[in-house]
Amino acid sequence: MHTDTTRAATWDFGLDSAIPDLGDPGDVEITSTDFSDTYYDTEDRDLLAHGTTVVYVDGDDGDERPAGWRVVTPSPGEVITERIDAPSTAVPPTIADALWGLSGGKPLRVAAIVHTHRTRHRHLDANGETAYEVIDDTVSATATGPVATATSWREVAVRSSSDAVPKGVRKRMVGAGARPASASSTYERAIGHEAPHRAGSASPAAAAALDYVHEQIATIFAGDVALRRGENPVHGVRVAIRRLRSTLRTAAPLFEPSDLVGLDDELRWFAGVLGEVRDREVLRARFATALAELPDELVLGPVAARIEEELSAQQHHHRENVAAEMTSDRYRRLLSTLTTWNEAVPLVDDQISKKQVRQIATRAARKADKRLKQALASGHEEDLHRARKAAKRARYAGELATPVVGSIGRAQAKRYKKIQTVLGEHQDAAVAARALRELGAAAGIRKGENGFTYGILYQRELHAAAAARDAVLSGKK
Repeated sequence: MHTDTTRAATWDFGLDSAIPDLGDPGDVEITSTDFSDTYYDTEDRDLLAHGTTVVYVDGDDGDERPAGWRVVTPSPGEVITERIDAPSTAVPPTIADALWGLSGGKPLRVAAIVHTHRTRHRHLDANGETAYEVIDDTVSATATGPVATATSWREVAVRSSSDAVPKGVRKRMVGAGARPASASSTYERAIGHEAPHRAGSASPAAAAALDYVHEQIATIFAGDVALRRGENPVHGVRVAIRRLRSTLRTAAPLFEPSDLVGLDDELRWFAGVLGEVRDREVLRARFATALAELPDELVLGPVAARIEEELSAQQHHHRENVAAEMTSDRYRRLLSTLTTWNEAVPLVDDQISKKQVRQIATRAARKADKRLKQALASGHEEDLHRARKAAKRARYAGELATPVVGSIGRAQAKRYKKIQTVLGEHQDAAVAARALRELGAAAGIRKGENGFTYGILYQRELHAAAAARDAVLSGKK
């Protein structure tokens, strides 16, 4: 991974203003270049709504701007930039297909054409090395649409690859009329769009709820792109869906009731589709570890190969089903709903109080404790499963509340994460035992195979489930 440690300061500058004397007696190398960027989006600017940029760079500025396609997609905690070599005549199918979920399946068309004349001033030190450089861009942009609009601006950046930009340079730039550059991207500026401040005048508690919901939706959409690229974000997407569903349930009074109708059902549906893939992935890893721990004399027949063959085939089948569902009308409607929420989360009131958020977390914790008590009293698998789900909701409610209530929320999230983990081990063991029973029964009818080793593994899973129950019980005393 390449890490850019360059420090930079960027200003808006008058189109006819002169770069001031920066007080540097050293040599200055001046070079100029021209290049164009063509931005693509849907007619409704769907990619912009998801913070995604598709641009074809025509002409370059040395190694920094190689010609070709560049795709920038945000993912929680990072921004991913890809460069793709392909003709400039139309958006390559690899890009359009990967962004199908973000675009809603709509065609990607030219949204803006941006021409830049760049003058680069390299200020050299006594050794002839670049001390810092001034990059002076005069930009003209044309936004397409029913009526094409043109705009122009000038942006000047001072960059240093070692120390911070010299204070004297900053002072002289500001003295010459420079002002901090617009926070919008080049694309947003070209089409005259400013990204809204989502939190706005919302209370701290409302802002925390908005941020939490936005984070989960962003993860789901980032996962959509990754899935279409053949990657494996299944676990992260399912966790984001669980967090979002939990918030919709535990914090339901915060949202407009009409906007909640049906959303939980659709999120549960897609989580279930992904779950079929994730279950096989978990079982493959679990059984491989268990077999590696058994003495050789207890592994009779091609058990490892058979388990891997069966579960891999099932996982592949369910992965294909995920791909098919991701082009369905039902999935498209789900993404459309999530896009609407992403643009404006339907809060009943943007002045949520700290007390309201704390009450949400407290109610979720009380319900989880009640479910856990019932499960431990009955010992029934279904009750333990319900207790695990309630513990998840209490954990996520604690996460939601943490920015507002601090250590109280963190403590709740930590406590119920521990309970969820132990009950999750019980659930995993129960699922694994059922899978082994099926695999072992099939092995008994194949020539040269038998169910002996499957029986040993089955018994291990029963012990694991019992140990999980005991761990929960001992933790409550």
